[in-house]
Amino acid sequence: MRFARRMDKLGVVASFEVLQKAKQMEAEGRDIIHLEIGEPDFKTADHIKEAGIQAIRDNYTHYSAASGFWDLREAIAEYESKFKGFEVSPEEVVVTSGGKPIMYYAITLFSQRGDEILSPNPGYPVYESIIRFCGGKPIPFPFLGINAFNFDPGLFKSLVTPRTKMIILNTPSNPTGTIFTQKDLEFIAKIAIRNDLMVLSDEIYSRIVYDGEFNSIAAIPGMKERTIVLDGLSKSHAMTGWRLGWGIMPKNISNMMNRLNGNITSCASTITQRAAIQAITGDQTMTHEMVKKFRERRNLMVKGLNKIPGFTTLKPFGAFYVFPNIEGTGMQSQVLANFLLDNAGVALLPGTGFGKYGEGYLRLSYANSSDNIRAAVKRIEDALLNGRK
Repeated sequence: MRFARRMDKLGVVASFEVLQKAKQMEAEGRDIIHLEIGEPDFKTADHIKEAGIQAIRDNYTHYSAASGFWDLREAIAEYESKFKGFEVSPEEVVVTSGGKPIMYYAITLFSQRGDEILSPNPGYPVYESIIRFCGGKPIPFPFLGINAFNFDPGLFKSLVTPRTKMIILNTPSNPTGTIFTQKDLEFIAKIAIRNDLMVLSDEIYSRIVYDGEFNSIAAIPGMKERTIVLDGLSKSHAMTGWRLGWGIMPKNISNMMNRLNGNITSCASTITQRAAIQAITGDQTMTHEMVKKFRERRNLMVKGLNKIPGFTTLKPFGAFYVFPNIEGTGMQSQVLANFLLDNAGVALLPGTGFGKYGEGYLRLSYANSSDNIRAAVKRIEDALLNGRK
């Protein structure tokens, strides 16, 4: 049996690999604290769950249009227009089974063999994986710890070539928690307009912001017509397993994306779509409470990790991850991640799982209880002290 050569270009998602190993260790009797997986530990709000149950009772168990139910797209358009700072119409919304299809469809629509796409590094690894799978060439633009993971305009500009076709942004960022400032976005917008580039703006963490202000590049004049915004409910409403995301884009692009969606998945789950309407239009208290809890946990984890010899941790502005520098431990990222899982029972990710500029870092999710965060920090410190004896 021979697999197609393109499969060699498709990477694995490190968080799910580590989760699988950690779950196996738990099955063997080990006590593991999970800081590896990127999902809220909160339960979906009851009013959303009830809407899903009611959808089954009301027989929403058949196909919708590939783009999603019209009333859901209307709700998304109103919801995003209020939050993102630009007007969205239902025709510009494409509903998908989670956010990843929007990544794949956007890159497929605008990248051919040999085309270059700029993507953040360290950054969500699926971007580079999909670019390679589609025959493109990922060009990493670094967010360096020495620069506090801030955007470097000069370096970014130097990476744009005649082969560049698309820019991928992620704000707030996974894994660093960086937020693009309005000044950053205006600089990127000028580059995109001058060079006729598309932008894929991954804004899935846009409602989980602690410091600073969220801005969407699509709100900058001249950018809505060349931007695909990715968003959804997985992170903001603790609905990862419901698999519901969407893209916002000009109508000519949404027509093409609907063609892809119809051919690949037919449509998002109709039951989830009905629940999503309630998630968007209903009570938002749980989301606000969740962000409040995440802020408290962020502060707790940053304070705890900075007390560990060899760790230096900046405070993230958004999302729910910390990305500490661990060069002071004298261990490489993958080695230390393996060591802490095996010896401390703490599952976390090496920074190299997010690109070459992630070496010297770890990613820890604070989507876990404060008690577990305290216990994890203590285990990490104890394991390092014992390991050095």
